[in-house]
Amino acid sequence: MFSRKELWRHTRRCHFMPERTSGESVRAKGLGLATAAETVFSESISQGVWKLLDPMRQDDVTTVVRNDFGILQLAQTLYNKHGHDTTKYEYIRQKLRELARVMLILRTDSIHTIEEAVMPGNFLKVVKAVKKVSGFDEENQTYAAPSLALKIGHSLQKIADIIHCRALMTENENLMKSTESFKSLYTSKWCELVSHTALNTLSEKKFNKPLTLPFTQDVQLLHNHLQQAAKVAFDRLKEAASPQSYAELAKATLAQAIIFNRRRAGEVSKMRLKNFTERDTSPLHDDVSLGLTKFEKKLCKHFSRVEIRGKRGRKVAVLLTPDMVESLNLLVNNRMKCGVQDTNVFLFARPQCSSYYRGQDSLRLHAEKCGAKKTEYLRSTQLRKHVATLSQVLNLKDNELDQVADFLGHDIRVHRDHYRLPEATIQLAKISKLLLVMDKGCLGSIQGKSLDDIQIEDEIQLTDTEDDADGESACASALSKPEEISASTSEACLDGGNYNAFPYLP
Repeated sequence: MFSRKELWRHTRRCHFMPERTSGESVRAKGLGLATAAETVFSESISQGVWKLLDPMRQDDVTTVVRNDFGILQLAQTLYNKHGHDTTKYEYIRQKLRELARVMLILRTDSIHTIEEAVMPGNFLKVVKAVKKVSGFDEENQTYAAPSLALKIGHSLQKIADIIHCRALMTENENLMKSTESFKSLYTSKWCELVSHTALNTLSEKKFNKPLTLPFTQDVQLLHNHLQQAAKVAFDRLKEAASPQSYAELAKATLAQAIIFNRRRAGEVSKMRLKNFTERDTSPLHDDVSLGLTKFEKKLCKHFSRVEIRGKRGRKVAVLLTPDMVESLNLLVNNRMKCGVQDTNVFLFARPQCSSYYRGQDSLRLHAEKCGAKKTEYLRSTQLRKHVATLSQVLNLKDNELDQVADFLGHDIRVHRDHYRLPEATIQLAKISKLLLVMDKGCLGSIQGKSLDDIQIEDEIQLTDTEDDADGESACASALSKPEEISASTSEACLDGGNYNAFPYLP
């Protein structure tokens, strides 16, 4: 691209310069081309979009992105929505590259722009190209990358909407009819030709998938390891500020915050410095404290709460222990000494750049060092499912379940459908009792009972080990007096007793 002021230099030696009429100067022709380049279409692509495209890997896919006006318009649309959030730039570049990969295949069929691709006559060619990019197997009717086919379909729909809006603004009747016909074809045939098979492939991949919930012992090992790692890094950074000690403390504290809150790794990683420094530190309201127990009041004073932006823009909370707050304050005070840029707005900022430390990388790093048996299960998604699943064992009330889901940043329907007890466990432990009773013809004996109330151990001979029997009897005796356990645990925490049940309390 040439600027208007410098274009005259290029026109002197350009081999593709169109022949000019008599009396027309090179300067006038060059300025005419520059004026054409400054039409409403070119002006619709902002400088922010070009800056967003600069870091892209220089290959054939990127060349297609930079030279296809329809793809650039999609980039502008996504930039208008997410341009304020630099963490979404990689997402935008990924969407553009997906379409460009399809265009590379379509060019072999004499379709050179995305605008030509969304014409009704080229619909089947587009379907064929999408299948090829997604690795469609004609014999088995499966996709190697089914989610890619679905995402490209959504992008094509957005492209058709963008071109249709442009046709409306320019009053181009032919283009309006063309895009309307393509959208009608997409609505009627895309599910049949692409998305239905892709969704089936995704669904079948989840069949007979083993349970991936982390073990409590592994979580405890990781917690103890992080405490030691954070303490060592804290002492090193306090003695001598260096980028290495800063990075060690930032990664350890980031992993601690993710594990304790069972928060999405990306949400905590992108926590802003402003969110932490401007957190609410006001004391508990007197009227509110009347409805709390002595132990709950102490917890309110013990933890700090930071509000951050979660998924879909939801406001979610992150609870911090005093040790975490102390570590974060040390990180904030040593940002300049460790080379963190002033323009870096993230709390877990990387030195000498404008990005942040990734929570998943920090979790993976420390999970491999803590000595856990199943390190691959110690990830933020599995940890979130762990707390949501085990909360069901507590038989929470509806309002309490809503509070758990709200803290985790879940929609309550998603929480119930995807984060409750695994379907296999429900069927093996609960539904099997109903089937056994029906098989024996004893439905009358369980009339009016819930699945939990059905007891048929005397009628069925199950082989259990002696250890399992002892464990069940111990659990039964412990659960027989829950009030005493709760009261004794609370009193121990308040009176300075044993804190093993609450490792984050001092």
